Amino acid sequence: MPEAKEKMMIETSMQEHIEEVLEHMPSDWLKLTTHRLDIYDEKLAKVQFLDRLAALVSSNQVNKASLNELPTAFDYIRLGHPLSCVLEWSLAQMFGLASENLITFSSRTMPLLAVLRKNLFEHKNTRIVHAGNLPVCFNFETLRTVYNYNFELLQVDKLDELPAFEGSTIFIAQDAELAPPVLSENIDFYLGLHAPLGSIIWVNGKKNEAYVSEIQHVRRRESIAMTPQHCLIALKQLAQKTADSNQVKDSAQNQAIVLEQVREITGAESPALFGSSGLSVQYAIMMGLVDHALEHHPEKAIKIIVPPNCYGGTNDQARRVAACHPLIEVLDLPVDGDHDMVQSTELVLERVAQEDAVPFIIAEIPTNPRVEVPNLIALKAALSKVRKTRAGSLAVSPVFILDQTFCPNVKFLEQDGHFAEVNTISYVSGSKFPSGGRCTAGYCVANDKAAHLMTKIEKHLLLCDNQATALQLEILAKQLPSMIHRIHDAYLNTRTFVQFIEEVLPKAKINFVSEELAAQGFTPSVFSLDLPTKGATDEERELYKRKLNLQLIQMMLDEIPNESKYCVSYGQLKGCYWTIPATSTQGTTKEGDKDYIARVSLSPDMDLKHHKEVFLKFIEGI
Repeated sequence: MPEAKEKMMIETSMQEHIEEVLEHMPSDWLKLTTHRLDIYDEKLAKVQFLDRLAALVSSNQVNKASLNELPTAFDYIRLGHPLSCVLEWSLAQMFGLASENLITFSSRTMPLLAVLRKNLFEHKNTRIVHAGNLPVCFNFETLRTVYNYNFELLQVDKLDELPAFEGSTIFIAQDAELAPPVLSENIDFYLGLHAPLGSIIWVNGKKNEAYVSEIQHVRRRESIAMTPQHCLIALKQLAQKTADSNQVKDSAQNQAIVLEQVREITGAESPALFGSSGLSVQYAIMMGLVDHALEHHPEKAIKIIVPPNCYGGTNDQARRVAACHPLIEVLDLPVDGDHDMVQSTELVLERVAQEDAVPFIIAEIPTNPRVEVPNLIALKAALSKVRKTRAGSLAVSPVFILDQTFCPNVKFLEQDGHFAEVNTISYVSGSKFPSGGRCTAGYCVANDKAAHLMTKIEKHLLLCDNQATALQLEILAKQLPSMIHRIHDAYLNTRTFVQFIEEVLPKAKINFVSEELAAQGFTPSVFSLDLPTKGATDEERELYKRKLNLQLIQMMLDEIPNESKYCVSYGQLKGCYWTIPATSTQGTTKEGDKDYIARVSLSPDMDLKHHKEVFLKFIEGI
């Protein structure tokens, strides 16, 4: 740590730099929820952004133009974003630490869970030290019994009185200042709780640097970074500027609006739960169901059944949950291409029933990225079928966890809906249509048959401190009333573009819903595109197709830079978004299950004529 006088000089200098950066920061730093993949290098996440920011600061070249040209810090805002990076960098500079060793969270508890998770696999002891009472979200008993984490608790008055300990010591400071006290050698992790902003975990010493990537991965998969709005408040506090507390007015009214909107949209009678992101909600669902299974089916194996090529966050999170508990296993559910979801469901549920295990089955409808809708009558029959165990007793009924982000307007959960006789929980990523890309908050609802499970899900949403923020609910309250109309208009644009491509490039293979399915309410605004290829061998044809995909996307970015983005977004208010699932949303998916195709998502507000013109130009060049 710097000496007192030197430290004061560094703090003063950093306060000036923070003020300068905030004065010139691009407005997108505060508003974007997903970032451009064309200026993102995953191997240099955060580091590249901060290295170039530091260079601008040291050369006095901080201005709106230069900040706008900085590379993307992280591919998803929930993992991190420019303002979270600036906050972590500023604190690190003030205290002579590596910026990677400071990690912000919107949640107060998830940093602790990240350390406990790594130590579970390392077979390493953990000591949790705190002064005074902690918030009720720190439910230590459930962390032991459901999450399978091991630790000791110690409440102290003075840190210098800590006895020696063989393992990791994490100190939790309630209502902490943004800057911590001196980090002594007997503290491995300092977790500062900064209500209502979130928390910051400080990783102390080289011996603990291996925890950094593990903590960041928890933030990526089970939580989110401190939100841009809250990071801005923290940065203003650091710069000793008057920081608006960002108190949202009418929060109770916003809550009432979003609850009523989701009820109308989904047809579900059980009140919705709102989390800080879609994956935050999904994690609460998974842990709530595990909790319920351990209580009502003790000692029985738990099987999480998930498509191997679905969204990488879903796939990865399911496997991460299973890795923490000896009773949990992941089973594959092939659903796309040559595989039929109904047949796969029938086969895997029969296997689970024979083993007398507890089945949780996750699926996207329509599927991603192939945009396929199964035979819903047959799927309902497969899910609701009464099965017997090998011993002849009744098997445990499955819980169907439905990701309907691509079609949040379909009323799967109403009383006479498609899956009324199946324990069904539906969830939606809020960064898509619910907010139009304005925030990451997601929500989940249950049908009548599964409504009893919502109490457990809420318990774990609260334990993980992953609820939607007041500002996120305010954004949803503004955006949800127009969602159905936006879905309709975006679908019309997508149908028109798909029909155009079919006319001008009939050899291309397009995955999109049929008009018959659209008439049933399945009106997504995303399609996948397999371009025609050539070559003497399968390898040559695959490489040519991949090259052609990138060529098309690059042309769209170059020709229509104000609308076309290389991004994984869907359901945005404006523009057109292009990506390759294999290198973006399927990042952690097994290589053989990845889809090297172009995925295109359209919005209700875009220049469709211009996109057609550029596509024709592309065809002429191949």
